[in-house]
Amino acid sequence: MRTILLYPKFPDTFWSFKHALKFIRKKASLPPLGLLTIASMLPPDWQKRLVDVNVQKLTDADLEWADVVLVSAMVAQRTSTHELIARCKAAGKTVIAGGPLFGMELADFPQVDHFILREAETTLPEFLKDFKQDRAQRVYSATAFPDIRKTPAPMWELANLKRYATMSIQFSRGCPFDCDFCNITELFGRQPRTKTGAQIVAELDSLYQVGWRGSVFFVDDNLIGNKQQLKQDLLPALIAWNKGRQKISFNTEASINLADDAELMRLMVEAGFNTVFIGIETPDEACLAECCKKQNRGRDLLANVKSIQNAGMQVQAGFIVGFDSDTPSIFQRQVEFIQKSGIVTAMVGLLQAIPDTRLYKRLQQEGRILRNPTGDNVDGTTNFIPRMNLDVLSDGYKSILRRIYAPRPYYKRIRIFLREYRPPRIKTTFKWGNLKTLLYSSVRLGIVGRERVQYWNLIIWTLFRRPALLKTAVTLAIYGHHFRKVCAAIDV
Repeated sequence: MRTILLYPKFPDTFWSFKHALKFIRKKASLPPLGLLTIASMLPPDWQKRLVDVNVQKLTDADLEWADVVLVSAMVAQRTSTHELIARCKAAGKTVIAGGPLFGMELADFPQVDHFILREAETTLPEFLKDFKQDRAQRVYSATAFPDIRKTPAPMWELANLKRYATMSIQFSRGCPFDCDFCNITELFGRQPRTKTGAQIVAELDSLYQVGWRGSVFFVDDNLIGNKQQLKQDLLPALIAWNKGRQKISFNTEASINLADDAELMRLMVEAGFNTVFIGIETPDEACLAECCKKQNRGRDLLANVKSIQNAGMQVQAGFIVGFDSDTPSIFQRQVEFIQKSGIVTAMVGLLQAIPDTRLYKRLQQEGRILRNPTGDNVDGTTNFIPRMNLDVLSDGYKSILRRIYAPRPYYKRIRIFLREYRPPRIKTTFKWGNLKTLLYSSVRLGIVGRERVQYWNLIIWTLFRRPALLKTAVTLAIYGHHFRKVCAAIDV
């Protein structure tokens, strides 16, 4: 059976880093981890070909070669998914689909032959058995949560790794918290399930063997959901693995209570973690109570961010406006918090209601749902009727983006962060690619860009104050270029 594993195109979003990737000559941030893992679950005698249209085209020759096409997609990939499925069906191919988009919008894809929903470790084997016997059903789903200690390693050899900026890996699924706007607990449960440290080391070994030396993103929705397993198994394994070799850096997502555990932060930094994304959402206590973000309540969020930065990890964060409890004062408060925190990569989005969440169900009962979510939190839209006047909300939201990503406040925020950041001293090797990126950014941002004054002020300041962080400073300057491009697309 000749199989195409097809990954649709992402639009230009906050996390696509499309405009930043040009500086390092990459096509996409991450490979499709789900499809590469699915590839390992397919029968060994099936021939497999990955086509990620974010880095390459789906050609007529690809379709002529294939017998079946497996598509995986997230909600933000909706438009490309429809186009690709139509093209596959026009070529007479059997289409098998799975992933978050199809779990939410199954009825919108009548051309799909078979749906493999929820976690594939549970649903895929049953489908493959039926498919082999020519009696496959259209929909396969399950409510049981599989043991991911039995999940095979991804087939990295299917991907052209040179086209990606970062690799991805997964240690756990599930989150102990239950924010009402998040669908993670619905999909993966509140009891985090983990792989073993030995599994992760084996996956990293396979990446290292195919030549990967860049950063690795742990895609867990909350890496610290099971702190005991993290401290006793994964982190010691990573510390041992990273010794005696060119150290690979890691980044991930975690909850703000990371700041409460100095030992955990120390172990993560020693293991190689230098960046963590945290859902801060809002500095407003009433809004945190409204969305059941209990882990963020009753704490000094600003001090927590500083603690993590001081420990040696850059904090990236998500912020939301559009809660029922929000008043027009929230826009200024969000700007002030972001600037004081030194959170350079601050994703501020309008609240969207995702199907199957408690937020969606409540708004649906109140008759306030307008349409499906776009899957892009920073596209300037919401899919429900907000309590705040929509024009006030929209204008206030755009004012936040203008104020935090304009060159002057953005570059000031980089310096605030660099003053707080205390990464460990590690031996680094010179790479010509870093020099090329510096030269290109010096031209694109330092000569052509409207931020040229702020750019050179940052470079000079960093060389004199924090010379070891020059690469970090340039990287963040490049991110700012991308964020401004994305903001321009929504008329900010």
